[in-house]
Amino acid sequence: MSRSGAARFARYAYPPNELGFCGPAGAREMLAPDAVHDIEHRARHFEGAWSYLQLLADAAGVGDPLHADVVDAYWLGNDLLDAIPPAALVTRLEDRFRGQVGGTWRGAAARARAHHSFQVFEVYPWAGLLRAGRPSRPAVHVLDRCRIRVGEVLGVLGESVTVTSRPLVWDGAALLEGEAVVEQARWSVEGRSLIDVPVVGELVALHWDWVCEPLTPEQAAGIKKLEQQTLHGSGLSPDGR
Repeated sequence: MSRSGAARFARYAYPPNELGFCGPAGAREMLAPDAVHDIEHRARHFEGAWSYLQLLADAAGVGDPLHADVVDAYWLGNDLLDAIPPAALVTRLEDRFRGQVGGTWRGAAARARAHHSFQVFEVYPWAGLLRAGRPSRPAVHVLDRCRIRVGEVLGVLGESVTVTSRPLVWDGAALLEGEAVVEQARWSVEGRSLIDVPVVGELVALHWDWVCEPLTPEQAAGIKKLEQQTLHGSGLSPDGR
């Protein structure tokens, strides 16, 4: 098992686990030093992510769903995504999410990608609620927080940082990135963290209210590109905006 891959999985998986959305109770165990085996145990209970990680590992021929390249592909995106035919992913999801209501993934056999953005915008039911004309605020909030978004660090105070990021907004027909806002995010809890102290001016990956890790400009651009491709393919951004 990849120690670096397990740690990277935990960096992104910790916030939804802590909030009770994914994985078993006791999320802070993932932040403990040398928690590799605990992370592997927990990862298997992430109903969505683990299915993608298994499929990506099979495509890479590595046999380890927490291999560093596999984890990178799912959360950020890399060339490994191109190794999985969209129809094969949909077939896997049909087995994994049999009986689940909502989402557009069943009709995505020509565009599905084993990336977190696909899970958020096409598998989860929130986007469908927007199309159905339901109150937009709850759905947009969840979609915005659950996606991996890019922020820039403005300041650091203890275990929190001030960052600027561009939240999603719903204009009645499409999901777009709005104007930049300033928000607070955590990078450490009670002295436990999986990254070094963030640096003012650097780009970071944000998941819910959590700083996952620093990003290169290329990684940040890649996240945004994959998100826009997913939104466009699902019809949430019809003109690719």
